[in-house]
Amino acid sequence: MAAATFRFYAELTDFVGSRELRYEFSGAPSVKDAIEALGVPHAEVDLILIDGVSVDFGAPLRDGARVAVYPVFEAFDVEGLSRVRPQPLRDTRFVLDGHLGRLAAYLRMLGFDALWERQPRDEDLALVSSAERRILLTRDVGLLKRNQVTHGLWVRSRLPREQLAAVVDRLHLAGTARPFTRCLKCNGMLEPVARQAVAVPPGVAERHTEFSRCPGCGRVYWPGTHRARMQRLVDEVLKPPRSPPA
Repeated sequence: MAAATFRFYAELTDFVGSRELRYEFSGAPSVKDAIEALGVPHAEVDLILIDGVSVDFGAPLRDGARVAVYPVFEAFDVEGLSRVRPQPLRDTRFVLDGHLGRLAAYLRMLGFDALWERQPRDEDLALVSSAERRILLTRDVGLLKRNQVTHGLWVRSRLPREQLAAVVDRLHLAGTARPFTRCLKCNGMLEPVARQAVAVPPGVAERHTEFSRCPGCGRVYWPGTHRARMQRLVDEVLKPPRSPPA
């Protein structure tokens, strides 16, 4: 029986529980098959080195190989090094599974294009992710192992605020966020609109002068008390990380 040593980095250890694993095999399985057999979805992988050389998913394993597996580097261009992906996604867009409705709304709050349906089929999520080059966010590890999925993240937490903070941190989204520019309900881009052109509750027109409307669903937004609560969440997830103690 042949064997290879796999070393997983950063968040990938969440799937395997250990940084280094021995993988026994017969024949010449692909490195992708071995990685997924160990529990890591290929969509979470951005770079594979076998004995220090970058390889693609189809590279065959050989006895005694040392394999280093790195997570997604959406914020960095590793095109010249990684053979796993043709290119990173520079236009960061998402599609989310049915369990992540609140996270979808939070991503829209930050200005990101986030598709979500309450009860989508797994095959549809995978196809949309592939066809529209969207990062698939899911609580289902198995969904990320579908062949069509090239960019995806397993959402670890069950708490929406923790989910949002983790996605922002993992994909380095703070620099590209545009809060309050997208409709929370239908994902459309908001457009400024004159106060006289919108129907709002009594008193709102007297207290506020800035309004925006979604051309898709017609929903109207203004910076009221709800916006202030949302702003606190935005400030929390977009704040720079704390420097480690000296």
